[in-house]
Amino acid sequence: MHSLKENIIDILLKSKHITKEQLDRALDLQKEKGIPLRRVLVEKGIITEDALLSLFSEQLYMPALRLAKYKFDQEVINLIPERMAKLYNIIPLSRIGSTLTVSISDPLNIFALDDLKNFTGCNIDIVLSPEDEIAHAIETQYRKDTKDMQNILEESILGQDTNVTKNLGLIKSDEIELSNTMQESEKAPIVQLVDIVLAQALKRRASDIHIEPEVDCLRIRYRIDGSLHDVLRVPKINQNAILARLKIISNLDITENRIPQDGRFKVKTEGREVDFRVSSLPTTFGQKFVLRALDKANLSIGLDKLGFSEQPARIFKEAVLKPFGMMLVTGPTGSGKSTTLYSVLNQLNVPERNIVTIEDPVEYQVEGITQMQVKPDIGLDFASGLRSILRQSPDVIMIGEIRDAETADIAIKAALTGQLVLSTLHTNDAISSITRLIDMGVEPFLVASSVIMLCAQRLVRKICLKCRKQIDIPNEFLEKIGFMEKTKFYTATGCKFCGNTGFYGRIAVLETILIDDAMREMIIRRKSMDEIKEYAVKKLGMKTLRDDAYQKVKEELTTLDEAIRITTEE
Repeated sequence: MHSLKENIIDILLKSKHITKEQLDRALDLQKEKGIPLRRVLVEKGIITEDALLSLFSEQLYMPALRLAKYKFDQEVINLIPERMAKLYNIIPLSRIGSTLTVSISDPLNIFALDDLKNFTGCNIDIVLSPEDEIAHAIETQYRKDTKDMQNILEESILGQDTNVTKNLGLIKSDEIELSNTMQESEKAPIVQLVDIVLAQALKRRASDIHIEPEVDCLRIRYRIDGSLHDVLRVPKINQNAILARLKIISNLDITENRIPQDGRFKVKTEGREVDFRVSSLPTTFGQKFVLRALDKANLSIGLDKLGFSEQPARIFKEAVLKPFGMMLVTGPTGSGKSTTLYSVLNQLNVPERNIVTIEDPVEYQVEGITQMQVKPDIGLDFASGLRSILRQSPDVIMIGEIRDAETADIAIKAALTGQLVLSTLHTNDAISSITRLIDMGVEPFLVASSVIMLCAQRLVRKICLKCRKQIDIPNEFLEKIGFMEKTKFYTATGCKFCGNTGFYGRIAVLETILIDDAMREMIIRRKSMDEIKEYAVKKLGMKTLRDDAYQKVKEELTTLDEAIRITTEE
């Protein structure tokens, strides 16, 4: 008896839409990239989505349904959580007795149907719909769980002062359950508005929320894939109530408006826990707040799934096996350095190791790791904290950032005396870390003896696979920028799935090097950074940031413009 996949392959071959050679090539790409066959066929232009849908519907006796005008039942939608709907790209349509009908774009996904049956306890019937229509339906239908921000805003203006002030005092805990607070109608509109801003930020994958007082309003923006997007402008009359709400849940001093403050809180939503790190800054028109979302789920994926290219991944794996020495990750703020180092720590986090971190501030709170936050106002800086850590017999130490000569000196000596030290620096490329340490007053022979790996990191935006458009780029321009290999180039266009940005998610671009004996000798002899970099590229095969960014273009993960934007000229 043929499997469903074999039946579909037979159907494709018997149709006039695809040749045997095209199908073999599509099957090879499917195996290589690990994505559904249907997506390969559509993305490579072998067959259109509509033609594929009609073919499957006719030959597999599965009804097809366009979702644009379909009226969904919210009770049926609630039978399947949003996370599962997005994972399998399915949307529930109706329930009759013990039979649940769902719309799906990939009839090969039998695992999705098994999981749905086990989760809901219903028999599953399926209809076929286009992938982008299902994705849009998920986005619009599950968004109905949260009230429209503008409606809440209008309520807050009508119910100003007494109700808001009274309700703001109700929340004393540093933890809020978003799934519950959304539906509690007795809460003050301002409290609902803040909760919705948080929930929508997580739903839209925002890394930061910027709440900025202006002369006539309170501006709210999300940072998504590295770029800021306007979300809402709240009337000035609501400013103090919203800022007070943020201070209360962040455990900040609600009476202090003159000096910067730092706090944190956590939320639970869709079965996961997200920490928010909060920073307030006094400005001309009131206190500006920046809330950084720190999702612990990002730390448990390990080095293998961070999206590193083959060479950087191999170098990281080799470096973490060293019993002692220093690993340095460099890059500007927001380049993913902390996530990379925490992923390394997570891999090293076993009961046999004593792992201690000193940070400013502690970004992720990780079970099994001792974490210390510096407090300069009481004399606890990186240097003094590091001295105390060394008395605790650590095996692995992570230093949030090496900022001064004293911290650099202690860290170097710790790396020489049996500890594996991980830290960050602010430099433009990997090799410049050597110059930075020497400029801080560390002797070249100590740098050469202690540092085992250097890494520079940036984050490049991933192009949205649903709306990207292939383009031609002149050979003259490619020769000018040193892009010599033939590949397909795409441009970002924007669709509902990616929020009309053309990009969805980010991936790391790295420049990594393991220090060898010859390079140590060059450092001791104070060779120029240009000579050391030339040796690293020619003799050790180091891929520069630009090289790795170009590799992401060749893998069709990003655009050429994006690769050039995030890397400096070589």
